Formats: sequence, structure tokens, C-alpha cells
Amino acid sequence: MTSSIVTPTRLATLAATGLLALGLAACSSTAAPEASTSASPTDTATLVVNSACNGDEGVTVVIDAGALKGGDTVDRTACVITDKPIVVSDALATLGVTLEGTEQYGDQVVCRVDGLPSATEPLGSASDPSYVESCKTMPAAFGYWSLWLKPAGGAWDYAQEGVSAQKAAPGESVELLFTLDGAPAAPAA
Repeated sequence: MTSSIVTPTRLATLAATGLLALGLAACSSTAAPEASTSASPTDTATLVVNSACNGDEGVTVVIDAGALKGGDTVDRTACVITDKPIVVSDALATLGVTLEGTEQYGDQVVCRVDGLPSATEPLGSASDPSYVESCKTMPAAFGYWSLWLKPAGGAWDYAQEGVSAQKAAPGESVELLFTLDGAPAAPAA
């Protein structure tokens, strides 16, 4: 025979179970619409060409780690073929580029691109020769990645948003540029 007495412990267990079930139901009901509305890189970009785009065939992506030369670098230029605007992080994912943000700001602040700068070796800055980037907060003012945007026929300018929010349209270019001790200060024309 099963006891129908509800003790405080049993009541607490039942309440916790109910709250857990409601929480799981809420998570599953909000996750599905979000997943269906987000585009994967393959939905917006179909092909990568290892050179700058011609006209408005896609978005040109430049990664310039030139200030970190001396080891393996990720310097490259590619065209992500697309006929509509694409989020920069999706264009980079299409290229197979790995980004690491900071603990404090997430991917709104790019800290490493394909493992650069090293997590164990000094940057090589004259300002602080022993500085190793930890990616905990904002990178050092003497060594950092910046995101640039160049409209078709226009000039380079700092992007106004981070890689996961900034969009680039066909004919535009984006660049991730590593600056060390003030050089280079901006992308090459």
C-alpha cells in the first residue's frame, strides 16, 4: 500500500521536479524558433575563392597578422561568394577561420585568430617584451586584432560592430588586422 501522506521533504522533491520539468519545457520551446531563424554559413555563402572578389560577386575577407611575422601566420585574402549580406563571423567560418574572444567580452572582442597571438609566447612588443595575451579582458593597447570594413569603392574604416553582428554586403571587404606597437595602423589601400 502506498502512503498518501505528503511530508515536507516529499513536497520539496515534488516541487523541484515540477520546476525542473517546466524549466526544460521552457528551454525546448524557446530553442526551436531560435535555431530555425539563424542561418548557417552555407546558407549565405556557397564558395570560397582564394583571391579578392571581382565586383559584387561576394565579400572579400582579408586576415593580416603581418605584425606577428616570424612564425606561422594566417595572412590571407579570400572571396566568400554570396549574393546577399553575410555576418562577418559566418564569412570567417566559411573560410575555416577559428576565432577566440575574451572571457569578459566574448566574441565582441577578437583576441585570437587561428591561434594568434600565442597563448604561451610573448607578443614581441617593444612596450612590454614579456607580455603574453591571456584573452581575459581587453587585449593590450600595443597588440590587438581590429575589424575593418570597406564599402565597394570606398575607404577602410573601423567596423561599428563585432564579428558576430557586423554584416558585409557583396562588393564590400572586411579585414581582421593585427596591430603591434602601432603598426600597421590601418589596412593597406
